Amino acid sequence: MDNREIIDGLVSVIMPSWNTGRYIAESIQSVINQTYQNWELIIVDDCSTDNTNDVVNSFKDNRIKYYHNSSNSGAAITRNRALREAKGEWIAFLDSDDLWMPEKLEHQLKFMKENGYVLSFTEYEKINEESAPINVYVTGPRVVSKRRIYNYDYIGQLTMIYNAKEFGLIQIKDIKKNNDYAIRLQLYQKPGTCAYLLNENLAKYRVRKVSISHDKFRKKFKSHYDLFHQCDERPAVVAIWYACWNMFFGILKKRNYEKRT
Repeated sequence: MDNREIIDGLVSVIMPSWNTGRYIAESIQSVINQTYQNWELIIVDDCSTDNTNDVVNSFKDNRIKYYHNSSNSGAAITRNRALREAKGEWIAFLDSDDLWMPEKLEHQLKFMKENGYVLSFTEYEKINEESAPINVYVTGPRVVSKRRIYNYDYIGQLTMIYNAKEFGLIQIKDIKKNNDYAIRLQLYQKPGTCAYLLNENLAKYRVRKVSISHDKFRKKFKSHYDLFHQCDERPAVVAIWYACWNMFFGILKKRNYEKRT
């Protein structure tokens, strides 16, 4: 049973961190720079061995809540802990190497409130390790239904916002990859769930050399299979089917929704 305190109007920003001392200051600053100021930033560090701790502690803002895992636990467990600490009516996500535009929260919340949406996402662009644009612009379908989310994860984690009163506490199983996709699949267990696209570029996704996007086909396929079999508890044959479908729609997504500028 979810007995957490929920504060109306508050946005809880979920930020897991692990050895991102090089980037996290810029990510935190992009939250501080929001034109919508009613937020809390929940950072959970997964036993970083670099200077992440010093960088985060250099920020003196009582809206920043900083927690540490007692042992290295992985992204899924880290996000779960952050979600348990969240008190906001709205839940947003920003990884500790990605960035938001200043109007991100203001524009997206206005879009959701005016239309009565409880789940939304936006367009975003890709940047390199030096924060420079690489001229790739990512959009998506106007509406992402349950059928569509099982075809492919069209929703960028750094752009998603959902209403915590509507969906309750989300917790996922401990899978090593695709745990952001697993959060979406949990949201879609609620009947009638759809996500709506705000046609604005409001975030910057950092492409790094360690990104899963550089994995080979076999590793990508296995990570999708594990998602559907272990986390979504689908039979092996169904998990294989969904994994194949995801690989196919991933190709279509790049063709239809990723544009070079």
